[in-house]
Amino acid sequence: MTQRAPRSVRRPHLACVAALALGTTILTACGAEGTVAGDAARSAITVENCGEKLTVDAPVTELYAYDGGIISIALAVGARDELVAVTGLARDQQLLELAYPDDRVDELEIVGDDHPTLETVLALDPQMMFAGWGYGFSESRNLVPEMVQERGIETYLLSETCRQEDGARGTMEAWTALRTDLLNIGELTGHSATAKEVVADIDERRAALESAPKPEEAPTAFLFDSGTDAIFTSGSFGGPQAIFDAAGVTSATADVEDTWTEVGWERFAAAQPDVIYFVDYPGQSYEEKVKVLKANPASRDLPAVKENRFVNLPYAMWVSGPLNIDAAEWVRRSLEHFGLAPESGIEPELDITELAGLTGNEWLK
Repeated sequence: MTQRAPRSVRRPHLACVAALALGTTILTACGAEGTVAGDAARSAITVENCGEKLTVDAPVTELYAYDGGIISIALAVGARDELVAVTGLARDQQLLELAYPDDRVDELEIVGDDHPTLETVLALDPQMMFAGWGYGFSESRNLVPEMVQERGIETYLLSETCRQEDGARGTMEAWTALRTDLLNIGELTGHSATAKEVVADIDERRAALESAPKPEEAPTAFLFDSGTDAIFTSGSFGGPQAIFDAAGVTSATADVEDTWTEVGWERFAAAQPDVIYFVDYPGQSYEEKVKVLKANPASRDLPAVKENRFVNLPYAMWVSGPLNIDAAEWVRRSLEHFGLAPESGIEPELDITELAGLTGNEWLK
């Protein structure tokens, strides 16, 4: 990946430079500002994002975020007050209110429709936009980081979506990507201590899952986001891989070097999954997904389909974010319920049974 010089937010400094020609009084003021700028330079914050250096003069106070998983990263590290606006909250609002009850999720300012547009971002004019490739940024939607940056707005890319040389997404192991974003966003917004606490909590819960009693043979899971002609799922760099790894289950698409992508029905049939995990996501309901699986010749006779070994979890628990650890705890619980893993005594910390709109999950009833 090509390196480029560090980017930085320096609006006060630029304003001072523009005023220098107005006279000695302004020049003296600018001299004072120069001292402030020097102090800011000494306290500048630099992080690495998708192989590039990102520098800001001081903690970001105006952060715009897209997508439930990305919003959850900002909330988790304590940056609620820095979130000046969000887009794409509707599908995950109930979940985020459950996970972050003190963060006034219902009071977040929502701008735009389901996806951000360049016009939406420019009208808001935040200091920084937190999104990712396929999570707001897309050539086909005519919104890429460079368009925002050249207008004075910084961008931070979700690490899960960093691009490989061939354009596929994913350049680091999924838990590493999440830890990177939590620590970076915490540092960029002045909440490093909280971010470190969140990462430590995730590490502790991961360790508990990974040390839990294991079956003689790891069960196989298939992540079914949606599908008719092909199946939309996630590969080795996506959040689901991290979730399955922690829970002690083999992902049927672990060899696909991408994040969210499509595979054929023959792969699904060959995997012979022990449990099928659904992403609760608009466009194809839980009931419609089950109907497709029970009708398709490639899947209808699989034991997991015939025995209704289905688990439905919210979207923001699957995409890269701090709720991945909650998803891992529920995956482990489901394995134990279906007799595919020994009892561990691990209790999920997030009670998804409180989500009124989450359909399916008959195994919990």
